[in-house]
Amino acid sequence: MPIYIYNSLTRKKEEFIPLSPQEIRMYVCGPTVYDEPHIGHARSAYIFDVIRRYLTYKGYKVKFVRNITDVDDKIINKAKEEFPGEDLNSSFKKVAQKYLNSYHEALKSLGIEASGIIEPKASEYIPKMLSFIQKLIDRGAAYVADGDVYFDITKAKNYGKLSNQSLAKMESGARVVVTENKHNPLDFALWKSAKENEPSWMSPWGKGRPGWHIECSVMSSDILGNEFDIHGGGIDLIFPHHENEIAQSEAAGEKFAKYWMHHGLLTINGQKMSKSLGNFVTVNSFLEKYKNADLLKLLFLATHYSHPVDYTDDKIQEAKQALERIVILLEKTDDKKPCSKAKDTGLAALKNKFMEAMDDDFNSPQALASIFELANAMNKNINDSVFICEAKALLLELSGILGLQWDKTSDKDISKEEQSLINKRNEAKKQRNFAEADKIRKELEEKGIILEDTKDGTTWRRKL
Repeated sequence: MPIYIYNSLTRKKEEFIPLSPQEIRMYVCGPTVYDEPHIGHARSAYIFDVIRRYLTYKGYKVKFVRNITDVDDKIINKAKEEFPGEDLNSSFKKVAQKYLNSYHEALKSLGIEASGIIEPKASEYIPKMLSFIQKLIDRGAAYVADGDVYFDITKAKNYGKLSNQSLAKMESGARVVVTENKHNPLDFALWKSAKENEPSWMSPWGKGRPGWHIECSVMSSDILGNEFDIHGGGIDLIFPHHENEIAQSEAAGEKFAKYWMHHGLLTINGQKMSKSLGNFVTVNSFLEKYKNADLLKLLFLATHYSHPVDYTDDKIQEAKQALERIVILLEKTDDKKPCSKAKDTGLAALKNKFMEAMDDDFNSPQALASIFELANAMNKNINDSVFICEAKALLLELSGILGLQWDKTSDKDISKEEQSLINKRNEAKKQRNFAEADKIRKELEEKGIILEDTKDGTTWRRKL
């Protein structure tokens, strides 16, 4: 079955036809490493991890690049804050490495794929950026002004085609940046002349550092070639970042990306996430509170990647209920016996539902619904060992594509006190003292222990 992707560039859903049958080349804008990674970073990384997983599952080889911006005003400002008085040429590197490590640790704790990812750093690409900028100057698409280098927006073909804006309208509505160097208020910096004591590199135009937009054009073309399949990022990057990437890459004679994919943004209780509002949720703070990465993934999967998602405690509680349904089901069907395919279990239709959903612009809400439909079928056929064996294998297979582990990370060894209460409750049941048994059950529930009475005895699990 073909895959269809909504292409932000053409503003329509298109059949995905890779440039090469051997390999899909994919570039995603990664983080600027100046602070602890938050759940908005997690959503972006997770969305494109799922897309990568599914393309791989479909049999494609995927070359996946996610850049790291480690040269930026925000990083320099953070270095001044965290290492006051230190030489910025060294302290900015400390800041970048510290928060890059935090980013990697956060993705690992969320179970987001890291193997095979290519992560170029802006600081490692300065020489190639200089060559790219010089090419633009030679082609008349950029100009030098007192040590700065700007892209000449009038030399861009169809500027505004990604954001669906006309150049004339953008020029009329542009805020004029206070500088005598620019020819046009929409011209953007390719190279910034050095400020006193700030990190800088030598260039043909004097000491300075690269502008933000140039790094993605240089890294993507160097690693993936001058035309590649998919460019991804948040919807907030469409303008000006991605628009400017297209402008400078095409001006350099490159075709650039064929399909553009943008995910919606994340809010907290309907508000933009901000430290000043006190609603800044880091990945670490989420995991400290809820203990389970699947809860965040289920929240993300419940909304199509292209739509905004609102993070609330109520939605996490809904995710908890969904997670518990699957965890309990997997515990009930914990059988190590090999599957026997003695009859047609009818599972192919459920798998096709999942595949059709993912083929339709990676429709995760529908794909997730098909997994829970499969879970419902398992509960209805709980005593059919053949069906359960095959269905469980399929559930784990499809869940794996979405990066769901159904991990009971909140479970831990039961304490002596808790075990003693369970024993007392079992004894009360034997004595037919049901009032005492119910009292102890409620006491255990308050401690987060859920008891389940089965024909084989009483089992316990810790509440998620």
